Formats: sequence, structure tokens, C-alpha cells
Amino acid sequence: MKTMTQLNIAVVVVVTVLIGMLRSSEAQLQMNFYAKSCPNAEKIISDHIQNHIHNGPSLAAPLIRMHFHDCFVRGCDGSVLINSTSGNAERDAPPNLTLRGFGFVERIKALLEKVCPKTVSCADIIALTARDAVVATGGPSWSVPTGRRDGRISNKTEATNNIPPPTSNFTTLQRLFKNQGLNLKDLVLLSGAHTIGVSHCSSMNTRLYNFSTTVKQDPSLDSQYAANLKANKCKSLNDNSTILEMDPGSSRSFDLSYYRLVLKRRGLFQSDSALTTNSATLKVINDLVNGSEKKFFKAFAKSMEKMGRVKVKTGSAGVIRTRCSVAGS
Repeated sequence: MKTMTQLNIAVVVVVTVLIGMLRSSEAQLQMNFYAKSCPNAEKIISDHIQNHIHNGPSLAAPLIRMHFHDCFVRGCDGSVLINSTSGNAERDAPPNLTLRGFGFVERIKALLEKVCPKTVSCADIIALTARDAVVATGGPSWSVPTGRRDGRISNKTEATNNIPPPTSNFTTLQRLFKNQGLNLKDLVLLSGAHTIGVSHCSSMNTRLYNFSTTVKQDPSLDSQYAANLKANKCKSLNDNSTILEMDPGSSRSFDLSYYRLVLKRRGLFQSDSALTTNSATLKVINDLVNGSEKKFFKAFAKSMEKMGRVKVKTGSAGVIRTRCSVAGS
């Protein structure tokens, strides 16, 4: 029978090993991870973006959204890119049906495979591409330590259950962000990515025509804004294709305009409006609006760095897929 001393020693050993494993995983994400194995990797990515993003500036928002959707399912492991012939991959889930940029990322991967075969992960490409695309459109930069490895499991149901839908209330948002180790401040700051890009009527039509069994129109939506949307954009509940700016008048500028609209009850989604229903998140929004753009950029960058570390696979975990769309490549 083990003595208490032996049990205590065993516990200490187990805890020490676990801490060591966590630290080693953290340490394997590092700046310039590919400095020796593929020294031009990050330049190849940034050059490709600089050469193409100006011809399609609307691609910046989908690329940052792709990073977000990837990290919220099994961590930042590139699994959102996997294609499935059976229609059961993450990209087949409702939150990802309007996701764009798959071909763009695959082309970058092909360039890297020519120079450094089986070296740069799809997960790192997503993370770097999101940052560089935002920078190319005048938005903030942030540190992207690399060393992520790719997953081979991509599940439609997991994506549906873990990616916050635009119809989310505050309770749902808080729960889904907490599941990823992200706090309320991160929730507000990462929602700030809605300052660029577009969506579709299908993402918010219920707010205009079928909000609940008792109320047709969402009372948290500014009535003038709602009337304008009904008259000029989403003219029926069945409109699934009309494009909407998430930050009208400023959808190509990374700025504080999104938060000002949210305070005016003109956030496009229920999830935008939900940010004002909690005192803590409302305070963060007011602090941002009353502060400088520089302060917002710095805070946004910090939350992006934090999200980019969510449940990453490093070291011997995961693989380096040679084709981002193929799980077994």
C-alpha cells in the first residue's frame, strides 16, 4: 500500500508532466517558425496577397472569417478547408456555406509546396493570410506565431454546433466563446471584424419578417434602418441572395464605425445587437467608441493573437497536409 508521501510525489510528477506538456505545446508556436525549413514562406504568402487583394478587396473579410470559423471547430487546424464528397465536412455546415476564399488559400498552398514540400501547414496559411489580408486593406497588423499542424477530421455537425450563428443571443455568444477560452472582451473585439465585408439577407431576414410568434420585426433593430432594408434590400423573407454591407458606408475600411452603428441599434445581425444587452460588453463598446482607432487596432490585434492559439496542434500532433482541401493528402 502506497504511503501518503508516495502518493504526493506521484501527484506532483503527474502535474509537472502536464504543465510541461502544455508549455511545450505553447512554445512550439513561435515567430518565424519556418526560418530554416522554409525561409521565404511568409513572404510568399504576403506577396500573393499584395498582388491579388487589390483586385478583389472584398476577399479580406472572408479570409478573416475563415480563420475565425477554423479556430472555433477543433482549434486552428485548417479543418475548415477540407472538402467532403459525402457533404459532411465543416464547409458543408450552414455557417460555412457562404464562406469564400478556399481556392485562394489552395493556390497559396500550391506555391509553398513547390518551394518547400510538406512543410507549411494549411492552418498556418489561414492564420497568416487573415492577418496579411487585413493589413493590405489598411487594417491592423498582429503577431502570428507559427508552427500549427493540420487536422484530418472535419465534421459538419461540430461546425454547426460551435460557430456562433448571426441569430445568437448573448447567452449563446458567451457560451461559445468561453468554450474556446475567449472572454467577453474578446467577444466584442473579434465582432469588430464586422467593420469590413458583406453578408446576405438570409442571415438576417427573420429580424425583418419573422422574428417571433408574437412580433414580426425585431424590436432591437432601429425602425428606420429596418424600413430601409425592407424597401431597398431584403424585400421578402425568401430573399437569400441580396448582398448587404455589414458596416454600411464603411465596409471596406477597418475602423470604429461598426461599433457606432451597434450603439445606434443598426448592427446587421442579432449577434451584433446582443452585445449591447450585457453591461460588461456594452462598456467595452463605449470605451472603444470613445477611444482612438489606434487603441482599437491594438486591442483587436491582441484578441486575434489569442484566438490564433486556440487548441492548436503542434509538435507531433496533427500532420502537414499537402493539399488543404484533401484530408488524407
